[in-house]
Amino acid sequence: MVFSSHLKLNLQDVKPCVSGPKQYDLVVAEYSYWPHDQVLLDDMKADWHACLDNRVGFKGYAIPKEDQSKVVKFQFRGIPAQLRHGDIVIAAITSCTNTSNPTVMLQAGLLAKKACDLGVEVKPWIKRSLGPGSKVVTKYLEKSGLLIYLKQLGFHIVGYGCTTCIGNSGDLDESVASAITENDIVATAVLSGNRNFEGRIHPLTRANYLASPPLVVAYALAGTVDINFETEPIGLNRDGMEIFLRDIWPSSEEVADIVQSNVLPDMFKSVYETITEGHPTWNNLHVPSSRLYEWDAKSTYIHEPPNLKDIRMSPPGPYGVHNAYCLLNLGDSITTDHISPGGSIHKDSPAAKYLMELGVDKRDFNSYGSRRGNNEVMVRGTFANIRLVNKLLEGDVGPKTIHIPSGERLSVFDAAMVILLTLSTFERYKGEGQDTIVLAGVEYGTGSARDWAAKGPKLMGVKAVIAKSFERIHCSNLAGMGIIPLCFSPGEDADTLELTGRERYTIDLPNDISEITPGQDIIVKTDNGKSFKCTLRFDTEVELAYFDHGDILQYVIRSFIGSKHGNVHASPTEVSG
Repeated sequence: MVFSSHLKLNLQDVKPCVSGPKQYDLVVAEYSYWPHDQVLLDDMKADWHACLDNRVGFKGYAIPKEDQSKVVKFQFRGIPAQLRHGDIVIAAITSCTNTSNPTVMLQAGLLAKKACDLGVEVKPWIKRSLGPGSKVVTKYLEKSGLLIYLKQLGFHIVGYGCTTCIGNSGDLDESVASAITENDIVATAVLSGNRNFEGRIHPLTRANYLASPPLVVAYALAGTVDINFETEPIGLNRDGMEIFLRDIWPSSEEVADIVQSNVLPDMFKSVYETITEGHPTWNNLHVPSSRLYEWDAKSTYIHEPPNLKDIRMSPPGPYGVHNAYCLLNLGDSITTDHISPGGSIHKDSPAAKYLMELGVDKRDFNSYGSRRGNNEVMVRGTFANIRLVNKLLEGDVGPKTIHIPSGERLSVFDAAMVILLTLSTFERYKGEGQDTIVLAGVEYGTGSARDWAAKGPKLMGVKAVIAKSFERIHCSNLAGMGIIPLCFSPGEDADTLELTGRERYTIDLPNDISEITPGQDIIVKTDNGKSFKCTLRFDTEVELAYFDHGDILQYVIRSFIGSKHGNVHASPTEVSG
């Protein structure tokens, strides 16, 4: 067999590590860590203290020296509790990515058993959960007798879908939340997921580390990331003796033996041969016989999308952007988690206000993921990440922007949509029929929260994103939603061109779609006399066709209808029939 390249891996060079504490804007270019971002276990303590010292950024929280060792004491359900910077408040074995691996799952169970046998416990104010990727995991954990020890340490099974990894951990206990917010504690989450973008795991955990399932258990026992496992004890046993991680870490032989005897083919067969049977609760749901979906105007979960109403057979056009306001001026490495709605719905967010106006109680807000079929909720959660850095805010961090004509500081949604001010009839951008654009830096759109990261800006009225570079798939998704992706010329960006985001932008595209070609140069002009060249990032003819039709769904609908309806109104429900 012939290979084009060879990779050599010396297993003696492989060292245990975690990733964290966050993926951040602006400073990414100064570091070469990936993914999100590697810290050797032996270096963890030193790396954490460096993070406390460093300026706010990818590897920094700028905590003054005199505050780094402070201890916050509080009462947790009637018992004394305390928090320091780096203390863990969420520990989650989550994500099907890791829980599909029987070796690490059973290793976590063995570690839990050894800790329980010695009487080492997890602090009760740490929120713990186990979200297996499959019911097979539950079967082999039960057969091995290890599930009971994970439960004893508080790692109860909470479900089989996306949990803490996507921000579905739920609220922290009120006493813990207050201790964090009132004392500016840099609290930590440790999980076996595959993403730690800012604001994704939980709004109150500013540091989020990715670790293997057994290391999640280990850090939960330690209660902090401010520990060197080699030299410091993980906890005390029931006799008050110091216990180190090496005392409870399972050997490779132990793990191999328990995998061999407890992970059986029949488990996989029995689970997957009945996978289509479903749950009685699901099976007993009433299903209408109509072939057309009957939209329920009162539903807060599913709503008819506005971009699929009153579609004409002729593509919309024209294609240019004229006198657009800048909705956001963003820096480098803005991820899909900064853009797309994810996790819990914050009580003060535009989405929360919308739900409360419809009579939904806060306890029933659920998550953005569960309401992804309701565009009214999701568009209000677009660019709602609490760690979003928008240069228009001149140093402040959060989901707000400046409404340029009025100078008001508003939520991004309120600035983009039709909202009337008290004592004023001044309407926002989309209501005025004005175009908006987004300025961005390097690698705009990295991450996996893809669909609403393009759909949300589309429904906000964003017509173009001008970035230094794009993550490839997100760039294609923008085109698929009818948003123009443009790249600055090499060596240029918003800063070098002295663009503040307070200008108005005109992007002249030909009105004849046949004159637009993938990768062509486009001139962007501003109302203060600047002019600069960008590359049009429609990378294929198919992406150009999607843009021509307004978005990919309109393209599909028109293709499906063909010549049946001519140049008339056609609703999606008519098409479905």
